[in-house]
Amino acid sequence: MRLRLTALFLTLLMSAAHAGPAPQPVEIPLASGVLHAQLYKPEGAGPFPAVIALHGCGGLSSHSDPVLPRYRDWAERLLKAGNAVLLPDSYGSRELGPQCRVKEMHVKARRERVADIAAARAWLMQQPFVAQDRVSLIGWANGASALLWAVRPQSAGRDHGPDFRAAIAFYPDCRISAGLGWSTRVPTLVLIGADDEVSSPPACRQMVEGARGRSALARIVVYPGADHDFDRAGTHAAAAPDPLEAEARAASEKDVAQWLAR
Repeated sequence: MRLRLTALFLTLLMSAAHAGPAPQPVEIPLASGVLHAQLYKPEGAGPFPAVIALHGCGGLSSHSDPVLPRYRDWAERLLKAGNAVLLPDSYGSRELGPQCRVKEMHVKARRERVADIAAARAWLMQQPFVAQDRVSLIGWANGASALLWAVRPQSAGRDHGPDFRAAIAFYPDCRISAGLGWSTRVPTLVLIGADDEVSSPPACRQMVEGARGRSALARIVVYPGADHDFDRAGTHAAAAPDPLEAEARAASEKDVAQWLAR
């Protein structure tokens, strides 16, 4: 029994030693209601570059964790690079759970989630620790689709503050945007796996290629052999990690860092 207790104590100590920084909950005013968000902030007064990170259809949090591990991993990586990271909770703020399999989504990527992005940006612009000309966007799946709507020229903010510096969309659904003649007003990078059967790599290629000549810089990277959610470690239940998935994840980490540092 004593050995078991000692082992448990050591395990808890090791877990605490490896625990990442805790996010700070914040409340952001919306036209109707409040947008709850989690903030990771570097130590010091700043001003720091900031990234608004947009969760996918599974939501931002769980009953036991304010930020799911997949987003926490990215937030900590961005934080370590010197960025403040703001993660709006579009579903939890509206008392909704995961929206991946619902028949009718009440929170639309092109509507409510774009409004959430605008509110998050406005809130960051009021914070003295934020470098106003270095606020960027990153999103996954449904959050990435919202990002595509938010960076369109038609969605430009009416204030006179600096626009987003950059945007990065992980495996968005590009089909509607491609059909509408999408373009972007800020440098936008689309990252998607070649074997993604949820989003459509051909539609994303069509969308990005169609924007050339009438858009701010837009690029796409298609990772060979990578599926949907390739950037999340331990997504698939295979006994051994897929080397192509691991390669795509490592490459995406470098691509994100380089795009934000432009």
